[in-house]
Amino acid sequence: AFDATQLSASKKPQGKQETVCISGLVLRGLKKPDECPAFAKTCTPLSPLGAPMVSAEGACAAYYAYHRNKGAGGT
Repeated sequence: AFDATQLSASKKPQGKQETVCISGLVLRGLKKPDECPAFAKTCTPLSPLGAPMVSAEGACAAYYAYHRNKGAGGT
């Protein structure tokens, strides 16, 4: 009844989930948010795929708010 290995045996950690999000590279500064294939398509502030899009201070969220339309004459 007090064996912790028996209690946690049924709760095995899940493996890595495959995603197109490159948030790890963005967080390390190796890629810019707009280099992500999911940026502003499947990854938006309303449906974030990674941590940098979740917070308003995150790199992806900031790019989404201020840089996404830069090439189209935006700010």
